[in-house]
Amino acid sequence: MTGRPAGWILGVDSGGSGLRVALARTGDGDGDGGAQRAPAPVGTASADRPVRTGPGGIDASHLLELVLPRARSLLAAAERDGSGADASGTRIDAVCVGAAGMATLGGELRAVLPGAFAGELGARRVALAADAVTAYAGALGERPGAVVAGGTGMIAIGTDLRTWRRADGWGHLLGDCGGGAWIGRAGLEAAMRAHDGRPGGSEALLARAEAVFGPAAGLPGKLYPRTDRPAVLASFAPEVAGCAGRDPVAARVVEEAAVQIAMSAAAVCPEAGGSRVSLTGGLFAIGEPLLAPLRRELAVRLPHARTVPAAGDPLAGALLVADRLARDVLRLPEDPVLLRVG
Repeated sequence: MTGRPAGWILGVDSGGSGLRVALARTGDGDGDGGAQRAPAPVGTASADRPVRTGPGGIDASHLLELVLPRARSLLAAAERDGSGADASGTRIDAVCVGAAGMATLGGELRAVLPGAFAGELGARRVALAADAVTAYAGALGERPGAVVAGGTGMIAIGTDLRTWRRADGWGHLLGDCGGGAWIGRAGLEAAMRAHDGRPGGSEALLARAEAVFGPAAGLPGKLYPRTDRPAVLASFAPEVAGCAGRDPVAARVVEEAAVQIAMSAAAVCPEAGGSRVSLTGGLFAIGEPLLAPLRRELAVRLPHARTVPAAGDPLAGALLVADRLARDVLRLPEDPVLLRVG
């Protein structure tokens, strides 16, 4: 791309609670193909509702309905404030969409989005990624290693820059072990054991459960009809962590979560020395009750890897992938469902 004016790239982060879009200049990160820093956005926009999911998977037309007007507004704003002399007439060189559910529900997105972005925005290249991949790119860039994305759920993803490996992320009924819903459910189970007088219960967790949800006997009626049960369960995870310093049952729950998370990280991390491990997502905001045992477990299970802070979030990861793709220097490996590049 030498000799051409810097073009534009678009990053999209689509999750369970909404969607974010960012516009940046091509090449505004570090200056070479091995760079690890995403370009700084010149503008961002968001939608406070998630993309619909239907019988065919994630709804491509709804995603475009949310993304395209925001992308055009960002280009127009960049022109008005002088970020680009010809922003309104400049095509988007590359788009990267990172979407929750892309791996299992992204068939319609993969069929529709490349042509739509080419036709509507002039995009030369399009990358469609699982949100775990954009989380990885935001946290570690294009280095070999593993990233654990923890929130309501939990998924670990790793790469040696040749292939991807994934562990967990199977939802609160089949997995997400160590994630927010997993911790919250275990804490509420211990509360109900205390309510019944069964072994393994926690009076501290029972007190917190009743403070949050009301009388324990009414909890099933409040929880089971909810369509957002994983989020409701996860909302109790900070209460479990808050009790861990004074209650041995709560401490065991959090320590077992650390074990589960570390096992998933170890399952995907490359064996070569110099690999890096990073933690990203809201789960880790519950702090030292989880982080202290997790650091210990990672040191035991991954002695060859170094734990580092995440450099950026999934939206930054989407911009990094789009930037590398626009400059034809993307090093992250392609994958039929995790990272489709066109």
